[in-house]
Amino acid sequence: MPVGLGREPARSPELEARRTGDAGIVHSWELVTAVDGPGTRMTLFLSGCPLRCQYCQNPDTWHMRDGTHTTLDTIVERVARYRSVFAATGGGLTISGGEPLMQPTFVERIFAACRAMGVHTALDTSGNLGARASDALLDDTDLVLLDVKSGLAETYWQVTTRELAPTVAFGDRLSARGNRIWVRFVLVPGLTDGFDNVEAVAEIVSRWPTVERVEVLPFHQMGSSKWERLGVPYTLADTRPPDDALVERVRGQFRSRGLTVW
Repeated sequence: MPVGLGREPARSPELEARRTGDAGIVHSWELVTAVDGPGTRMTLFLSGCPLRCQYCQNPDTWHMRDGTHTTLDTIVERVARYRSVFAATGGGLTISGGEPLMQPTFVERIFAACRAMGVHTALDTSGNLGARASDALLDDTDLVLLDVKSGLAETYWQVTTRELAPTVAFGDRLSARGNRIWVRFVLVPGLTDGFDNVEAVAEIVSRWPTVERVEVLPFHQMGSSKWERLGVPYTLADTRPPDDALVERVRGQFRSRGLTVW
């Protein structure tokens, strides 16, 4: 038989499980209150992300190789343990990262299982890989936490090393479908705080009628030690958190568009 015309080599069991969504690569878990969505949340951090945000708090989630192969059943069993807590607090499961849409089939399977259990679901995403999210996945997503990292294309590239357009397209799609959205915007002095950049974010967000609120998140240095530990150059080492006046100015820009701001 000529070389290259034979059958494709069989996938390893782990790779096949990842292809079908029976397993995925998980970085870590966290149980928190009033963060990453309503009520008490279990936040599942998946490994892998195409963005390289200058202010990333979790650079240890960038690479799939740094995560742990974890089965769907393991996750569903853990979520099921907290069903009573979620029911009492109006909470549920949030899938974050990294970028969860690096593993869309895995997310889809998890959210389908949550829907069957009556557990609220939230997807924390940059939207950069939004085209990978199937309608079935979004049908089982109760809330999207959409990180709109900048409104000007050149600033977005400076922040993330990726294009803005996919995030805008994903927001358009979510809004057209009726998916609930909480927008997140990280305010970094000297990087994302430009008046025109914030205006551009507000203009984009204000055209999505399913946005319930905008969270202005002041930059902080809590993730800087991870960059140092990984030996990755950290460009914001000398950047200080925004002062109250700057935070209020930015919040005011969103409020001027009729948006609810947190």
